[in-house]
Amino acid sequence: MRARGGDELAFGELVDGYRKELSAHCYRMLGSLHDAEDALQESLLSAWRGLKSFEGRSSLRTWLYRICTNACIRLGSQRPKKLLTTDQFPSREQTTDLGEPILEPMWLEPCPDDPAASYLQREGVELAFVAALQHLPSTQRAVLILREVLEYSAAEVAEILETTPQSVNSALQRARKAVEERVPPVSQQAELAALGEERLKELVEAFVTAWERADVDAITELLAEDVRMSMPPLPAWFDGREAVLRFFGERVFETPWRLVPLRANGQPGFACYMQDPADGVFRLGAINLLHLRDGRISWISGFLDPALHRRFDVPETFSAGTD
Repeated sequence: MRARGGDELAFGELVDGYRKELSAHCYRMLGSLHDAEDALQESLLSAWRGLKSFEGRSSLRTWLYRICTNACIRLGSQRPKKLLTTDQFPSREQTTDLGEPILEPMWLEPCPDDPAASYLQREGVELAFVAALQHLPSTQRAVLILREVLEYSAAEVAEILETTPQSVNSALQRARKAVEERVPPVSQQAELAALGEERLKELVEAFVTAWERADVDAITELLAEDVRMSMPPLPAWFDGREAVLRFFGERVFETPWRLVPLRANGQPGFACYMQDPADGVFRLGAINLLHLRDGRISWISGFLDPALHRRFDVPETFSAGTD
């Protein structure tokens, strides 16, 4: 094998086929694209240095997952957990004060979609699921991902984590229980499948039209009664249709917007452009994801950090003349 002989190009070719799935694994483990990149780079460097000692007792893929998982556990112990504002602060009723942005690296981040991902892989990056994972101890988090998302056997996971199958099964039971308490009973992939492509397209178009026209009544028709809206790094979030609509009417619709549909975390979303009154240019102000339940929007999760926006393949401005 040329890679074992020190051929760096051959090593790159060897691992390139696994890079995307390993990156997604690190994102699930850490809840941050930046941290996931760091963990992946550390892992690939370790793999390169340790390739000569790889004895082939497991597949190359399993060996790489072992390295990545342990790198994520180490890195996760050194950096703050990534949370939702709904985990940290009480909801607000008034819209006059949204709080000062908290720019510390503590917020869960969305992840641009991989069009080639399978149904199961998309379920594994849904925002609510990744958020729930961050509340688990790191070993339980690793066990749940390896067993239920990547479908490794208990024996394989035990080898990856250097423990026993019995310990893996015990950790899996505890992790399942904790996650089930935090995620909706129906995944977003199942909600989208039940809705169907045509109805989803209609809902997305209706949402774009209502937002761009500042039509509170039309927005109302799309929201579940218990809808939430969050927007890190601002600490404010709103709970319930009345509070969310008040926020739209009193704050969001003060300014003209343009919305461009996109996909992230296996869910429908939007790049949201706010018009600058100084020059009339629409500038990227938010990446918003929609969470659906029974054909209605149950959570609008907005992300306002410009550093995060640059990780999505969207332009920074939207011409007012664009159709």
